[in-house]
Amino acid sequence: MSGSTRRTGDSGTLRAPAPPPTGPPPRPVVAALMLGMALAALDSTVLATAVPQIVGDLGGFAVFSWLFSGYLLAVTVTLPVYGKLSDTFGRKAVLITGIVLFLVGSLACAGAWNMASLIAFRVVQGLGGGALQGTVQTIAADLYPMKERPRIQARLSSVWATSAVAGPALGGLLAAYADWRWIFLVNVPVGALALWLVGRHFTEAQRSRPGPGARPRVDWPGALAIFACGGLLLTALVQGGVAWAWLSTPSLLLFAGSAGCAALTVLIERRAAEPIIPGWVWRRRTISAVNLALGALGLLMVAPTVFLPTYAQSVLGLSPTAAGFVLSVMVLSWPVSAALSSHVYNRLGIRRCAMLGIGAAGLVLLAFPLLPYPGAAWQPALIMLALGAALGLFQLPLIIGVQSSVGYRERGTATASILFCRQVGQSLGAALFGALANATLNDRLAHAPSGIRAGLPGDLDAVSRALEHPGDLTAQATDYLRRAVDTTVDHVYLGAAAAAGLALLALLLAPRHFPVHPDTGGTGESEGRGTGDGRGTGEGAGTGDATGTAEGTGTGAGGPGGA
Repeated sequence: MSGSTRRTGDSGTLRAPAPPPTGPPPRPVVAALMLGMALAALDSTVLATAVPQIVGDLGGFAVFSWLFSGYLLAVTVTLPVYGKLSDTFGRKAVLITGIVLFLVGSLACAGAWNMASLIAFRVVQGLGGGALQGTVQTIAADLYPMKERPRIQARLSSVWATSAVAGPALGGLLAAYADWRWIFLVNVPVGALALWLVGRHFTEAQRSRPGPGARPRVDWPGALAIFACGGLLLTALVQGGVAWAWLSTPSLLLFAGSAGCAALTVLIERRAAEPIIPGWVWRRRTISAVNLALGALGLLMVAPTVFLPTYAQSVLGLSPTAAGFVLSVMVLSWPVSAALSSHVYNRLGIRRCAMLGIGAAGLVLLAFPLLPYPGAAWQPALIMLALGAALGLFQLPLIIGVQSSVGYRERGTATASILFCRQVGQSLGAALFGALANATLNDRLAHAPSGIRAGLPGDLDAVSRALEHPGDLTAQATDYLRRAVDTTVDHVYLGAAAAAGLALLALLLAPRHFPVHPDTGGTGESEGRGTGDGRGTGEGAGTGDATGTAEGTGTGAGGPGGA
């Protein structure tokens, strides 16, 4: 087989790869991608500050956390499905479907009559959000050649950074001076504009079509199995230790059910002609190593995003707004570092650049417990600034490396797999670090001086609420609780540093030179060597398994360049 064609799926059909981009994409298309990403990025940050008003209007305080958990669950479990659908039917159809679903969910949320209906409509929003997150990233990779890809990815990262800073303020203003329902209604003009721009200006590259009588096949049994497995697992992780104890009957049943569904998913996917999660996602070292590394990143991210605001308010005594600023500096340095990362990985290589970034992140996380007590706000802010810069060198090169290692017909699946692993890692991190935080705090409370032990709260949330009104506590009790929270967050950051170590170990499994597919329009790191991740062709010009770019040095085992 020559390097001009490649094998897709299990049918053996040969397809010509999509041509690499020949010029910069139209500005309206870039604007549409950024608007689509803004819909997903603004969602939770805008909603968070309006929760008190929503609960006051609709009730349902005991279950309001499902406003976020239900959305996250829907996004996570649909990412692999949308990735496969975008490879099968094209990006445009999936992106339009995602925008429409998100807007329908937004309109329904604005008309919700109780908390149960609002949670259900948030799940509908999440079904659209899954299509937005994965497909926007995939289209960005389609439109830009490898060398120019950091530019568009940095723009998309800046959307998340802006949303993290502006979202809480916008949500608070709408809830205070208008009505919380406007939080969902403002999505409509943004989404409508994105929908119009995509429909009018976005044209996909011409793709080969199946032969006469052949129809694209969708692995719906596999999709349902993935829904069930992901739904049960995420519900167990989100609710365990909160709604019920970890070793309680609901937790054990959910974990057992998710394990059973995982086994069923593997069985279905191995037999499917066009599986939702193909086996090559895990057989190729490049993709599997990055999946594990970004799963560890999701684990790591729980420390700053969940526990830093508690630290800033309870230990440093900052207001919620000031505490949000301490966190926001991380998302300000992240896109800047990501935009500059190409200068690093073009010199060092993608793997070394990512290892440099995650190694620096681990050291930054280890520095957090060394901060003085109680300290000043600029100290954790400086830590977060450095953390964002380090993670910018870590995440973006890996995403670009994976997207560049596959062709058009596999890029949606590959992109969705790494986003899916990060989301699962984040859910797992919330559960693990939540358990670690509760164990540490419970130990500190159990060893409190006998004179103050009787009046102390019982968990992290109760401690945080008590420290918001320190006048109700004695000076000794207030200081003891603040020190207890300080120790708790220190332990969480040590756990996050361990997650950075896991990501570093995962990268050791990746090839030293990431393979580059001809569709990407760049030469990348392979320098003309064989880069096959799979079978090769045994002709010296092998393409491996849809990823090789060898020109004379490929072997029957897939080429040495991929090793």
